[in-house]
Amino acid sequence: MAIATINPATGKTEQTFDALTDAEVDRRIERAAAAFAGYRRTGMAERARWMNAAAGVLEDEADEIAVMMTTEMGKTVKAARAEVLKCAHACRYYAEHAAGFLADRPADAAAVKAGRAFTRYRPLGPVLAVMPWNFPLWQVIRFAAPALMAGNVGLLKHASNVPRTALFLEELFARAGFPEGAFQTLLIGSGQVEAVLRDPRVRAATLTGSEPAGRSVASIAGDEVKPTVLELGGSDPFVVMPSADLARAAETAATSRCLNHGQSCISAKRFIVDERAAGEFEELFVAAMRAQKVGDPNDDDTDIGPLATEQGRADVEELVQDAVEHGATVLCGGRRPDGPGWYYPPTVITGITPEMRMFREEVFGPVASLYRVDGIDEAIALANATDFGLGANAWTTDEGEQERFANELDAGQVFVNGMVTSFPELPFGGVKRSGYGRELSDLGIHAFCNAKTIWISG
Repeated sequence: MAIATINPATGKTEQTFDALTDAEVDRRIERAAAAFAGYRRTGMAERARWMNAAAGVLEDEADEIAVMMTTEMGKTVKAARAEVLKCAHACRYYAEHAAGFLADRPADAAAVKAGRAFTRYRPLGPVLAVMPWNFPLWQVIRFAAPALMAGNVGLLKHASNVPRTALFLEELFARAGFPEGAFQTLLIGSGQVEAVLRDPRVRAATLTGSEPAGRSVASIAGDEVKPTVLELGGSDPFVVMPSADLARAAETAATSRCLNHGQSCISAKRFIVDERAAGEFEELFVAAMRAQKVGDPNDDDTDIGPLATEQGRADVEELVQDAVEHGATVLCGGRRPDGPGWYYPPTVITGITPEMRMFREEVFGPVASLYRVDGIDEAIALANATDFGLGANAWTTDEGEQERFANELDAGQVFVNGMVTSFPELPFGGVKRSGYGRELSDLGIHAFCNAKTIWISG
């Protein structure tokens, strides 16, 4: 795939970029290793000052950054603006809390026959981040902010269709005052990733992306005995029980499914509704999906812009067509509109069966599959009948049902009567084939630290 900015709203190539040569990649890795040698000794207050400065740049230039992101991957400019400000919040969160998260943790010295004993968190070194295009700023910041505050340095291999955003991220941290080499962007193709990951100067890796990409990175890192954090796909359930506020649930369901034009791993994708509420919910949900405005992503009143890539739209169309050919019913949407750009309408499909690809595979577009079940046991069984386990939504006011969903849904996060999202304050990650490890919260900053035992004789 070429490294290029291609506007999804028009299909026009705005700018192309040359991949770095292997020699230039080597120089950048060497620069990262040299930077780490000094950066690891910087004080926490100094790192916090730089991280707050990065937040300030994001806040001051949110409008311009948002337009850049919209041009590269098609998200609405209002959503892009919100993403920029969310990134600024994460930078400030880790600037404020990193010192506490990384403080020495005392142990029972007497129990281990020591004068003093504690755990100290130390950085690992250069970390390779392989990141996707769907949240091109947020996915990187949620790694970079904790990693840099912990004393690591970053090497970013971003998706090939968001090179302007990738280069901006390197510029962002340099402008904020971080030392040269503390965060670098590698404009490289996927074929060059293995050599970077195998380089002994690179100490760890994190990847957000597809399951095949995760398998590849995990395999290489495993062979090199390097730690990894993986956040892969999701086929999140959205379970609705009879006691739920159906109007609010339906509106939230449409918002979740159409978030980022359906291109979010934690968007609800499978809507599982108790028979006693199914008729009313279906009517409300289909109406809410139809009400989503498809249009120019630069207009503030647009809800859904184009999908990010031409191939992405083709993949969505294939899954919808497969379901229809096997007997599914399209309640709304289901056909691409005429005209330029890679648009696809909000779509609701019912009658999904295990023979259909959509039953098993993640649909990365604004397409919802709607199921009816008889009671909570069937709801939980169907919700868990997937290889993924990233997020899950449950709608019920029954406390007993809430407790069952919290305990029994196989997911990294369960949101009850609300939409799955991410916060710097909460751990983020999945189970099963949605990956392993956690980002954000204190767990995210510890992910790339050596939890070093210190034992000192009395």
